[in-house]
Amino acid sequence: MKKVLIGGIGNVLLGDDGVGPYVARLLAAHYEFEDGVEVADLGTPALDLIDQLTANDAVILIDSVNVHDGVADQGAVLLYRKKDIMRLRPAVRMDPHSPALVDALLSAELFGVAPTDLLLVGINSDSYEPTCSLSQPVRESLEEAIAEVLNELDRLGVSYWHRAHPVESGIWWAETAMEPALTR
Repeated sequence: MKKVLIGGIGNVLLGDDGVGPYVARLLAAHYEFEDGVEVADLGTPALDLIDQLTANDAVILIDSVNVHDGVADQGAVLLYRKKDIMRLRPAVRMDPHSPALVDALLSAELFGVAPTDLLLVGINSDSYEPTCSLSQPVRESLEEAIAEVLNELDRLGVSYWHRAHPVESGIWWAETAMEPALTR
């Protein structure tokens, strides 16, 4: 049995930064997963992220990213594999949490305990004002972000099922929790 972590990273009180926990909670509410899969709201980890990474064969993280390259619009879903993240040096910031992610992954690799597979599903954002609401472009990307997580589970050969009756998402912080019409 594969051990897989699906983790949402972000501060739910800082606008689009909360998209990771938002997506993780939507996944847990709408899908069931085979044994060995954990869906978690990881909050805003520091180097303690290494503990989350090392206990798993595969890790799928969802987080806001801040990419201003003229190519990715706000709300664009961007995928970063382990090799992409490993190329970054700790001083480079992809998003508010990347130093912790890069440092934790480099440390896990150094000690030989890193997950074999790691995917960061990044949602391009630039609205980090103190609010509990996601911006419109980020809200519009929720279904695509969820689809990318499910695509990765398919690639890993991990089973999941759409819940006939979704459970409460637990998105307590959003003034109006938006649940996309998940068709998969």
